[in-house]
Amino acid sequence: MEDRMAKIDLSEISHTYNPLDSKPTYALNPFSMTWENGKRYAILGPSGCGKTTMLNIVSGLVRPSKGEILFDDNPVTDLKTEDRNIAQVFQFPVIYNTMTVYDNLAFPLRCREFTKEKIEERVKAVSDTLNLSSFLSSPARKLTADQKQLISLGRGLVREDVAAVLMDEPLTVIDPDLKFRLRRNLKEINEQYKTTLVYVTHDQNEAMTFAENIIVMDQGEIVQVGLPKDLFERPKTTFVGYFIGSPAMNLFDSEVLTDFEVKVESIKIKTNSNLSKLKDKKVKLGVRSEFIDIAENEGENTFKARVNRVEDFGNFKLITANIGSKVIKSKIEREKPVTEGQVNLYIPPEKCCVYVDDKLI
Repeated sequence: MEDRMAKIDLSEISHTYNPLDSKPTYALNPFSMTWENGKRYAILGPSGCGKTTMLNIVSGLVRPSKGEILFDDNPVTDLKTEDRNIAQVFQFPVIYNTMTVYDNLAFPLRCREFTKEKIEERVKAVSDTLNLSSFLSSPARKLTADQKQLISLGRGLVREDVAAVLMDEPLTVIDPDLKFRLRRNLKEINEQYKTTLVYVTHDQNEAMTFAENIIVMDQGEIVQVGLPKDLFERPKTTFVGYFIGSPAMNLFDSEVLTDFEVKVESIKIKTNSNLSKLKDKKVKLGVRSEFIDIAENEGENTFKARVNRVEDFGNFKLITANIGSKVIKSKIEREKPVTEGQVNLYIPPEKCCVYVDDKLI
């Protein structure tokens, strides 16, 4: 296979770890997806949702029960990991303890018989990016756990010719202060070298700040793929609304009143969703706390709420209040005064998401 970055197609892929059972349990339900060359992807979901299985299928560590994998339209499903021309970074660092940091970083290039000048150029570039320059002559075994993970990361990034760099929770052992800078560095590497980066994480903050496209998974199912903005503003399921965002999306059991209106407790809320064809009048209304504001005057989509708690986070205030028996959270500018007792809140119709059977209509 030609040595270069690739478009990766996953066609009708599914996987079970117990294929001989009469009713096998699927770690991955059937899906098809394309990862475009040079883009940044995050596979996001809770533990056990199938994200590492998906990554291992692409790398060749796991052969899918069904389906086909294509790199630049060439089938690779039957190829071994070493023949797929991908780089892998695992959750816990995999390094050569007896080698220096320089030799660890140079190893993948020496195996491919790069020139000495090219090896020096690439090792310097990657070690500068990962702040490893001052450790190049040190034995790798003497470094801290997070520095060892940087070496592991560097080995994955040192080759410019890979089809993709696949990373499975690569920042788990990294010091929290370094995580933000490393995510920024990975984005810079992606932009500079156009390397396809695929990043598995259970941390929504890591995914939202790193990826151009996020693949959200739950129980072996891909529930939504999209830009961080899309996942935040229009979650396709209540799971995505709950899993992404801090605090989670406000979700209220509601009843359809008119073609565009629902009722939460005794409050009427107008939405921009056409509800006229819904057979089931029981729905859920989802609204992000970021979109709920304090209203100066009473009017459409404004209502009184009983304030329970006001928390000051420095750059915003978080109001926790009650409408009837339901709890509602609102993020507001910290300069805005909040009266004790009752507050008038406003929900914009265009920011309302209406769910039937936990799916966005």
